[in-house]
Amino acid sequence: MELQFLGTGAGQPSKQRNVSSIALKLLDEINEIWLFDVGEATQHQILRTNIRLRKVTKIFISHNHGDHIFGLPGLLATRSFQGDVGPLTIYGPPGLEQFVRTALRVSRSKVSYPIKFVALVKGGLIYQGQGFKVYAKKLDHRVPSFGYRVVEDSHPGELLMDKLAQYKVPNGPLLGKLKEGKQIALSDGTILNGEDFLGPNKPGRIVTIIYDTRSTPNIAKLAKNADVLVHESTFAGNEAKLAHAYYHSTAVEAAKVARDNGVKHLYLDHISARYLGSKAKNLEKQAKRIFPNTKLVNDFDRVVIPMKGVKNE
Repeated sequence: MELQFLGTGAGQPSKQRNVSSIALKLLDEINEIWLFDVGEATQHQILRTNIRLRKVTKIFISHNHGDHIFGLPGLLATRSFQGDVGPLTIYGPPGLEQFVRTALRVSRSKVSYPIKFVALVKGGLIYQGQGFKVYAKKLDHRVPSFGYRVVEDSHPGELLMDKLAQYKVPNGPLLGKLKEGKQIALSDGTILNGEDFLGPNKPGRIVTIIYDTRSTPNIAKLAKNADVLVHESTFAGNEAKLAHAYYHSTAVEAAKVARDNGVKHLYLDHISARYLGSKAKNLEKQAKRIFPNTKLVNDFDRVVIPMKGVKNE
């Protein structure tokens, strides 16, 4: 599991940061890539990565402001040139389907694969399958906006080989069945139950992505015990009033969410173009005073999210 940031700016593109988009790479898990928001020129950003559009199967849109959706029509049209790419599902607020289909129709763009739109109204569990669940909750922005929580299912525990050694189970199908928790019969008639030789289940990973919003209790619900929290940080901590007026958050508010909700890693995203160089780095410094495990992300940064109990090398 890996996150790659394709655009980390707020409002408009700059020389340093493109507008919002994040790729969640689940290639080792399910051979898919999911996108979160598709700002203008996202497909150009993708050209500078190893991402292939044929692998993108789901797109989650936070809200319908242009810096989060203007890249969608072009990306969807380009995906048609990637061969037999298969269907794609887009989740987002009402009105998103109308925007996409109108843009494709007016531009006479042909899409060679089916697109399913899931309009979000109240949120809740919006996807379940292939070992993952995705939850959405409403945020507090000028237009309907949603945050997302991706939860991986738990993994079976490791086979306890030391405990199993006395039975001399040969490598092969029998050992495989034990790893699956199934029952086997040895040549001497001994019956072994795989569940008796498995360690405890390993909890799955949790990734939370919060785009444009004021502070709201739903953020904490989405962020609870997340391995990774990506949180918009459009403003510095001393501009809380300005952030509130524009329905945005500060780096300090993001850090408090991480600190108070058992988050392991916080990544500051959606940075205003006013913050360049040392000013941008100051956002990170402010947040680190509250939550030390904080990083300000830049375009093309990659974050590997290891399995629980595995060190990130």
